Amino acid sequence: MRRATMSPVLADTTQVVAARDGDRQALAELLTGHLPLVYNIVGRALDGHPDVDDVVQETMLRAVQGLHGLREPESFRSWLVAIAVRQIRERERSRRTPYRLDIWQEADDQPDPEADFVDDAITRARLAGHRNAVREATRWLDGEDRRVLALWWQELLGGLSRADIAATLGITVAHTGVRIQRMRAHLDRARLILAAWRATPRCAGLQSAAQGWDGRADSRWVKRLHRHVRDCPQCVVAGRLAPDEVALAQIGLLPIAGGLATAITQAASGPIAPAGLLARVWQLLTAKPAATITAGATAAAAVTAAIVLLPSPTPEDPPTANPPIAGSAPTVSTAPSSVPPSPTSTPSAATGQIYLAPGGDDDGDGTQAHPYATLAKAVSVVRPGQTIIVRGGTYRPAESVEIATNGTAQKRITLTSAAGEHPVFDATAVPHTDWFVTQRAAYWTIRGLEIRNAPTHAYVCVGCRSVVFTGVSFHDNNGTGLMLRGDGTTGNQVLDSDFYRNHDTGAAADGLAFKYGSGTGNTVRGCRFWSNVDDGFDLHEFTSPVTVDRSWAYANGRDLWHDATQAVIGSGNGFRLGGGDPAPAVAHVVTNSAAWDNAGYGFTESANRGGLRLSHNTAYRNAKDGFAFFYSAAQFSHNLALANNRDAVLADAAVEDANSWNQSGWTTSTLRQSDPRTAQGPRRADGKLPATDFLTNTRDPAIGAPMRTS
Repeated sequence: MRRATMSPVLADTTQVVAARDGDRQALAELLTGHLPLVYNIVGRALDGHPDVDDVVQETMLRAVQGLHGLREPESFRSWLVAIAVRQIRERERSRRTPYRLDIWQEADDQPDPEADFVDDAITRARLAGHRNAVREATRWLDGEDRRVLALWWQELLGGLSRADIAATLGITVAHTGVRIQRMRAHLDRARLILAAWRATPRCAGLQSAAQGWDGRADSRWVKRLHRHVRDCPQCVVAGRLAPDEVALAQIGLLPIAGGLATAITQAASGPIAPAGLLARVWQLLTAKPAATITAGATAAAAVTAAIVLLPSPTPEDPPTANPPIAGSAPTVSTAPSSVPPSPTSTPSAATGQIYLAPGGDDDGDGTQAHPYATLAKAVSVVRPGQTIIVRGGTYRPAESVEIATNGTAQKRITLTSAAGEHPVFDATAVPHTDWFVTQRAAYWTIRGLEIRNAPTHAYVCVGCRSVVFTGVSFHDNNGTGLMLRGDGTTGNQVLDSDFYRNHDTGAAADGLAFKYGSGTGNTVRGCRFWSNVDDGFDLHEFTSPVTVDRSWAYANGRDLWHDATQAVIGSGNGFRLGGGDPAPAVAHVVTNSAAWDNAGYGFTESANRGGLRLSHNTAYRNAKDGFAFFYSAAQFSHNLALANNRDAVLADAAVEDANSWNQSGWTTSTLRQSDPRTAQGPRRADGKLPATDFLTNTRDPAIGAPMRTS
């Protein structure tokens, strides 16, 4: 039996432009042509939940509402899929109960006659004997893995390309492969556990390991059971009996659910008005009452024969852990990045200012007298040229935030603390899989905000253009403080900001990172990165040059929140200027910066063989090398390195001029001050780095970082 395939869904750019410009027939054909793709993705990700139809219809509604703002018609498919993924995340928030397995169910139990979304597909593929195992394994994936699974299966069937998936997830094509590989490893882990549990006789050790388990597929129990199954010969043999890829590949096809198909048929039938969200879609499409829907809706009837294609992943060695794709739209709906929200007539819109306060109310109008309560509300209504003023105090959001409205070069959008006030966003209550803030918008300025205690990354800017972060403080988050990622990350600035004590149980949380993307004109200046569990500043797999100036990285890779004497799992580099497998060759530039007391290297290429340039920098007292550039033909000028494990380890091709290691007589006695407390203290009143004599020298002020003039 051959694997079922889906014809690629290729949007005609001319059709997209026509639909965007108001051609109703083109819009009808565009949406109905893509409905099978959207239905597949949503159905797989929600595992056949009754909400599938609603999410599909809401996705199409948002596409109709937002199409006029799509800047790049050729990106329609990935744009539409991104809307679907955001709606999936939103719906998942309302049903966060882990899947439960009846742990006393034996291997020969009869299938449930109430066949669900997965059941039907497996039955039609004549894999009924493995139905429960496959169904339960997919349900053991977390929401993010299920979304990746849905997208990947569409790639296997020809409905999406790898580039489409990367665009939807906001990461590079290479990193998309890593994400898919990780998801497949997680699915294989669940299949092995379930196969071992179903085995007859069941392993006594596995039974013992499951004592106290209530059958819910939470991560703690999955890891515990997998440790046993992985190391137990009896369970390993049982696990090999799980359906292999050949069997899973035969999972069949399923028609679009009857409720949605019926609604579409009614929409096409003429005088009978469709109900609910579908009616709203077609009203927007035709700009007429639903009862008078014209031939534009007739094209929708064609989708009633569409199919839903279900996944069949294969086991694979687990990859190195990478950041999860995450945060979705908040409860208050937000349009996709290319789609400005509907204009508002509130007083705040008229004045160009929107106010946010801890004691505010989202039912207010956003004026100074009646401020909003949540950041999600404020960013959902802001328009180009407006300013969101955040009053001082502590905000405790319960949902993640998505910033999707673009400013313009002439009308930037500003998100700023009120003058003289200090707003703090404590993201402790945000769902544990979500980034707190995800931004996919251009021409913003973010000023004076503090974010702490996010469950993963605090703030992620995906494909952002001309965004300025200034005077922000992102700390004590369970992920990276600020990450800019994705292709098209261009012209951004991170200025006079602090990123510290970000840690994820000792693994990969950085202070500030540009990762998994590309884009020119990005600058970091006047920033500090300290006590982060991994690197202070990280450029892993960012393929375009980034300029770093007058920034300091210290005490990274050390457990300063518990025991300052202990190193942790993270790399602990001050400035990591590369990374990847293989690492891209990129000519990053670092000037006037300093790295001290890091558990790893002070400055390192991390296998980046590009023409890096480092001048007027200082590396002091790092546990590994001060400057570690083993492969690159980097240029080094007027740098200072003292009291490191080794001061400088450079490739033969490196170009060196007037560095401390090129001269004799440089010792720690030439330093004016070796105590870092003044450098690690409060910033100056203007937000600049503190003026300090730390690491300045009495021998040649032209060598090393200019600490007093930073």
